[in-house]
Amino acid sequence: MKWPALRPFARQVRRVCDGLTGMKKPAPEFPAPRRYARDEHTISRRQISSAALKVLNRLHEGGFRACLVGGGVRDLLLGREPKDFDIATDALPEEVHKLFRNSRLIGRRFRLAHVRFGPEIIEVATFRAAHVAGDGAARTNDEGRILRDNVYGTIDDDVWRRDFTVNALYYDIADFSVIDYVGGVEDLEKGVMRLIGDPDVRYREDPVRMLRAIRFAVKLGFQIDKSAATPIAKNGHLLEEISSARLFDEMLKLFHGGCAQESFEALDRHGLLTRLFPLSTLAGTNGGTDSLVRRALENTDNRIRQGKSVTPAFLVAALLWDAAMKACKKLEKDGMSPHDSLAIAADEVISRQTARVAIPRRFTQMTREIWTLQSRLERRTPARSRKVYEHARFRAAYDFLLLRAADDTRLAELCDWWTRFQEVDENERETMLSGLKKNSGGRSRRRRRDGDAA
Repeated sequence: MKWPALRPFARQVRRVCDGLTGMKKPAPEFPAPRRYARDEHTISRRQISSAALKVLNRLHEGGFRACLVGGGVRDLLLGREPKDFDIATDALPEEVHKLFRNSRLIGRRFRLAHVRFGPEIIEVATFRAAHVAGDGAARTNDEGRILRDNVYGTIDDDVWRRDFTVNALYYDIADFSVIDYVGGVEDLEKGVMRLIGDPDVRYREDPVRMLRAIRFAVKLGFQIDKSAATPIAKNGHLLEEISSARLFDEMLKLFHGGCAQESFEALDRHGLLTRLFPLSTLAGTNGGTDSLVRRALENTDNRIRQGKSVTPAFLVAALLWDAAMKACKKLEKDGMSPHDSLAIAADEVISRQTARVAIPRRFTQMTREIWTLQSRLERRTPARSRKVYEHARFRAAYDFLLLRAADDTRLAELCDWWTRFQEVDENERETMLSGLKKNSGGRSRRRRRDGDAA
């Protein structure tokens, strides 16, 4: 018998010897997998990126099982353009690395191969299996959260490790069929996000699944199945165990996917808003400062639809504005100057927020500047206004001022002035500046010279 025919057997022996298996039969309550033949589904290879097809075909030609899986299959079946193409295979990460010189292995918690084709990265994961007690390739904490997950198996094992039924569909490059073990196609047709397995167990394994349930439901316009939605509130505290860096990544996906407003409302509805923003006073409220945040979310969605750039600093500025102002006023009441009060309040509020969600310094610094520039925009003098207008964060601060003005009519004239200041030519701009009083918006503070009377 030639070596290619023995390769699958050799791989299985290797896994057993390495202690990497731990096979588990599909749960009996689920039906046998349904295979949708090429003429029974709408996916065409023309819709799949050339890079993903190269990876699928090379794995298949190398004697490995290779399937497109997850969001790529889901979006193609929904007639959407996938953002990513992920691949699952029975090839071990090291075997994938040998097949593709343009690949690198990443991760300890989940061992993966990233195959790069120019700017596009195709993620290749080995089929995973159930954990076996004492297996060093897998580790969970006392709460059941998965800390390490490198137990490999077959496609029959892998499906039960995935989170939602609509993300557990496989497009098999061998015969171009779609394989459905868990009724994912039916849930796509119904518009339902349903967890595979016991929701309490699955949320304990990875609490971020609660955020993913909300994000996918909002993005796709689906409903979260009641069995998956009900346990979210009681398991929300589990998010405190997740690294602050990972929560920042999830925050970006929630608020920079074009559905920020709906995501915000869904987080609030399921009791997770304060899990991400512990200083937020907005959970379950209507009106007041809440409207500032909602307009900031709407502004973010509009910019994304228009293809404009967005920054998390602007949303963070809106979400924490109320907390920062309350802290600032308290310090002023204790006798501190407005400038120092804002600086200290900003440090305190941002420090407490980043302990929960690790917002990078480049964004928190921009948030501070947006806040600081608000008073400078209000206190107009010729010299001060020129400097503010030339500031790198002027436009963000001006946009933030417009959001504030919707709640505070006293800012209307100020917004009109700054709007016109940007629209006119340089000569008219100088005329507007000369019309300002030198000490407008603030009292003159003449420095006393030596010899002046006290």
